[in-house]
Amino acid sequence: MNISKQAIQEVLEGLTVPGEGQNLVASGALKNINLFGDEVVIDLVLKNPSLQARKKVEVEILKSIHAQVYNKAKISINIKVETPPKADAPIKGEPIKGISSIIAISSGKGGVGKSTVTSNIAVTLAQMGFQVGLLDADIYGPSIPTMMDMEGERPMSITVDGKSKMQPIENYGVKVLSIGFFTQPNQAVIWRGPMASKALNQMIFDAAWGELDFLLIDLPPGTGDIHLSIVQSLPISGAIVVSTPQNVALADAKKGIAMFQQDSIQVPVIGIVENMSYFTPQELPENKYYIFGKEGAKNLATDTKVPFLGEIPLVQSVREAGDVGRPAALQENSSIADAINLITQNMVVQLVKRNKTLPPTQVVKITTMSGCSAVKK
Repeated sequence: MNISKQAIQEVLEGLTVPGEGQNLVASGALKNINLFGDEVVIDLVLKNPSLQARKKVEVEILKSIHAQVYNKAKISINIKVETPPKADAPIKGEPIKGISSIIAISSGKGGVGKSTVTSNIAVTLAQMGFQVGLLDADIYGPSIPTMMDMEGERPMSITVDGKSKMQPIENYGVKVLSIGFFTQPNQAVIWRGPMASKALNQMIFDAAWGELDFLLIDLPPGTGDIHLSIVQSLPISGAIVVSTPQNVALADAKKGIAMFQQDSIQVPVIGIVENMSYFTPQELPENKYYIFGKEGAKNLATDTKVPFLGEIPLVQSVREAGDVGRPAALQENSSIADAINLITQNMVVQLVKRNKTLPPTQVVKITTMSGCSAVKK
């Protein structure tokens, strides 16, 4: 008996691709039919990789050709499986009503002044006229209460839309929440990752932040559970990495940048800040001593194609200001305040650029004016 390709194709048009809802011809699964007398060779490409799906297709083809075309046909079926590349879905978080931009501030290692930078950027933004919140997410070493002169404070409970919420503590125009508000000064926080993440989520979502232009998040040093919890919980607008110029700190800072840039996270790193850049003694104000190395973070920014936001020198007054709870950015007519102001302005400029080139997590109502000063629309 003569077997025609048309007859075989008509049979295949009556068979459905498992999980696709189309027949073997319309779906493009059929690639070729070869006939050699009563021998039929069929080449298929399926997207369903399961062995059960392939066996089902083979059985249906054999039964149908034998029943509808020729019951003694010798049938060979070659099935190739092509699965489309599965991209890692970016980790997305739920936006918080009323908060326009969320900035995560991190460091690869501890002791580089990340919390100092965070608190100073926060008060500088407040001085510029923005509504600012600061979440101290450094669960195991919260220092923001000390730096913002809030030690011993306890958040009050208020009712918002019929729900009980924590009211952040406010100072210098910045609303603050920290695990340090709920622990004793000499009490160590000994929590496993899930417990720390749960406490963090409560401070994020059970707080009455109100309307904020910026929520700054002071992350713990390194890369770990807390960082993952933050990017899973919130749509981070951008991240800032703080480092000193020394190679040990820069190696860890590079890992921090890589974490935010992973395909599964995709948080834009909008800048690097170099802290403790150089030391200038009071008696030699024109001298600069590069104790930890020179321009290390600036070079890292160039290598990683991340904007360099600025540098902060190693000055005793910065440490003293943090210890007494009055950030150095509040010092009038000081070089430190000028340096922090420039870093904050550069951060806002980079955030504006980020929102022009990438899909925004939320609309950020920020613009820049002459002199790079930032204002609310």
